[in-house]
Amino acid sequence: MSKENNKPRLKIIPLGGVELIGMNMTAIEYDDSIIVIDCGLAFPEDDMLGVDMVIPDITYLLENEDRVKGIFITHGHEDHIGAIPYVLRELQVPIYATRLTMGIIERKLEEHGMMTKVRRKVVKYGQSINQGPFRVEFIKTNHSIADAAALAIYTPAGTLVHTGDFKVDYTPVFGDAIDLQRFAELGRKGVLALMCDSTNAERPGFTQSESTVGVIFDDIFAEHKDTRIIIATFASNVDRVQQIINTAYKYGRKVVVEGRSMVNIINTATELGYLNIPENTLIPTDQLKNYPDERTVLITTGSQGESMAALSRMANGMHKKIAIKPNDTIIFSSHPIPGNEKDVSRIINELYRKGANVIFQDVHVSGHACAEEIKLIYSLVKPKYSVPVHGEYKHLKAQERIARSLGYDTDHIKILSSGDVLEFNGKGVAKVSGKVHTGSVMVDGLGVGDVGSIVLRDRQHLAEDGIIIVVMAMEASSGAVVSGPDIVSRGFVYVRGAEDLMDSAHSVVADTVASLEDSGIRDWSKIKTEIKSTLSDFVWKETQRRPMILPIIQEV
Repeated sequence: MSKENNKPRLKIIPLGGVELIGMNMTAIEYDDSIIVIDCGLAFPEDDMLGVDMVIPDITYLLENEDRVKGIFITHGHEDHIGAIPYVLRELQVPIYATRLTMGIIERKLEEHGMMTKVRRKVVKYGQSINQGPFRVEFIKTNHSIADAAALAIYTPAGTLVHTGDFKVDYTPVFGDAIDLQRFAELGRKGVLALMCDSTNAERPGFTQSESTVGVIFDDIFAEHKDTRIIIATFASNVDRVQQIINTAYKYGRKVVVEGRSMVNIINTATELGYLNIPENTLIPTDQLKNYPDERTVLITTGSQGESMAALSRMANGMHKKIAIKPNDTIIFSSHPIPGNEKDVSRIINELYRKGANVIFQDVHVSGHACAEEIKLIYSLVKPKYSVPVHGEYKHLKAQERIARSLGYDTDHIKILSSGDVLEFNGKGVAKVSGKVHTGSVMVDGLGVGDVGSIVLRDRQHLAEDGIIIVVMAMEASSGAVVSGPDIVSRGFVYVRGAEDLMDSAHSVVADTVASLEDSGIRDWSKIKTEIKSTLSDFVWKETQRRPMILPIIQEV
């Protein structure tokens, strides 16, 4: 019994990517070694004012830095690679990824001036990487970006399989179909736990093949021969871009690519041979004017209604080179990500106002497996334990229902929260044995982690009620007020329309300062607190608002 207890334990620790879409990151630990799967970002929530992105808190990895052996990346989407430049500033470990995924990562590292600092290795399908007690094998899968991989992680305690984001596509646009045979071989040898993508677990049936979108494009191009066509899609969906280019070429149209992320990924994919563009098909934006509208196609970012993306700027008339014309045919080749519906709707309305014809139905298929494909993977892999990953809690629960329908009981389905430590004892029995520190780190401009809940609360306060600044100068020796108090406000009331209110506010502050002076109070913090309190009470009584009040005292 004591031998059993002394054996090293295998642990699965999600640091992100469960109970939310995005920020995917999982630590796998055995003995004195840790490997990390994926390193993604999440996009900010509506209440994260001014925040650009959210990345996982890697405190646990930094505390165990000498034990972390490497980061293994499943594919090149932002929610799996977006945090790499920020994490690798603090954590000096190698990255392992397939060819296109590494190409996209390297562009990121170049932008951050980190190419020489980060060790990288491109891995082929079927190849294994040995790190400490782990052997990690990359397995071919399909997704909405080429070169997606599942990972088989061989450990002394048993084999883990992590699907990454996947779907089962028998007719992919580029490359081979998912290697179902390899999943079956792993299943025959025995798999301890399956960490499976849950994003589409609520949807019954199968996800359609990416190549079905090509047929739809063909129909749309045939139907709209006399108009310019603008297609908004995800920058990273290289296969979708390939199908648009193929259709444009077939119908004799030139292609323009708009949006920085779209241009970057298309350049990377073309250089690496994942995108085949016929000669003289791609033209720079400046040359659009040399061709009639019916001979051109624009591929653009902004399918999610992002305010600064190319399509939004076109819709709002802010794009420097491209204006929406009446009769333009605009295709949204994506579904709105949950939370973006309002933004997408706003852009569509704006495009209709400009006289464009908008098509936003049936021009997209998902990159994620639906219920029947998830069942197929379970049936092939036959894991002892089901560990749903990648999704909000409702998605994880939907996968739990799938696992139950396949005969798994509660003890063998483990829904984890971020930071949970799922530990396997020497006999391969799993239980949640503890919790490690996790959380979200906000990135705003060049600042990483310097915006926290207090800063967000202040931003919320400023956004809701504005600010009043009280400025005055005091003599250092006597404490006498030599100028002011003056009142400046922003976002509180329009001063020209509220002179009486501002005059009264000024009188209230002046009276408070005078009475403090008479009482001989010279403590600046006491003076500031008193001004804040009196002015706040007055403003609330007059307006039922609580602006931020900031007294500033200058010493003369």
